[in-house]
Amino acid sequence: MTTSTQSIAPIRFDGKVAIVTGAGGGLGRSHALQLAARGARVVVNDLGVARDGSGNGLSPAESVVAEIRASGGQAIASAASVTDPAAVQEMVEQAMREWGRVDILVNNAGFLRDKSFSKMTLDDFRTIVDVHLMGAVYCTKAVWEIMKQQNYGRIVMTTSSSGLFGNFGQANYGAAKMALVGLMQTLGLEGEKYDIRVNCLAPTAATRMTEDLMPPEVLALLTPESVTPGMLYLVAADAPNKMVLCAGAGTFSRSNITLTDGVHIGQRPDAVEQLVANTHRLQDRSGEIVPVAGFQQGQMEVTKASQGKA
Repeated sequence: MTTSTQSIAPIRFDGKVAIVTGAGGGLGRSHALQLAARGARVVVNDLGVARDGSGNGLSPAESVVAEIRASGGQAIASAASVTDPAAVQEMVEQAMREWGRVDILVNNAGFLRDKSFSKMTLDDFRTIVDVHLMGAVYCTKAVWEIMKQQNYGRIVMTTSSSGLFGNFGQANYGAAKMALVGLMQTLGLEGEKYDIRVNCLAPTAATRMTEDLMPPEVLALLTPESVTPGMLYLVAADAPNKMVLCAGAGTFSRSNITLTDGVHIGQRPDAVEQLVANTHRLQDRSGEIVPVAGFQQGQMEVTKASQGKA
């Protein structure tokens, strides 16, 4: 289904400072360029590594900075590795020295080491978790107190359908990407009173990370530029909080972690047999909810138990 076009005031980021990691190419480059085009001052972070994480260099970040400046925008380059907390801290301090604030953080840096779980080494697993999950943790931690003091912040975690739904050969990547959803859920609650809104973006885009996975005619539709409006939505002044936004080829949808109404069986010797017998009720989605926080699961369970509800 397509939407009708209507005249809406443009989303602007004048006076805001944004950090975009992994911004030397692909999605990150698109994100950085569009934020700058709409008035943000941008720290373009990129380690300059290959798709598998090897090598490094400042040139990709510098190239994007040059593009932004050529269009009249403001940007500085950073080659900090998101897996190095000290380098991340220095990147944030660089932004503070240059512009005095940090309003937006887009955690986008990452690479792939795809293999079936049987063939995957523990190093393959740990390396992907380090860059995607811990990299986002280090960057978010470095800006968190700044955003609290400002009473304003917008943070995007880049998750993936591989984490939300699974993908063959991506146990490491999927685990890290789903962990980011859990991080978002808690930080969205903790940051709420400081107007820090934390969301996840699950992109489908033709980048060097996906170029070997899809045919050319499909890749032509899945441009990074078709995803970036979703990122802009998640970091705008009126952004949602705790949303998992899926985006690709100009289509946007929301993914939710839900809780079914369930079935109360009670503490009885044949509880497992009763659970098997009531599988259809367990999986009935007609009364499911999207919990505001984790406590709602326990609240629902205790309520059913106290009422003896079957």
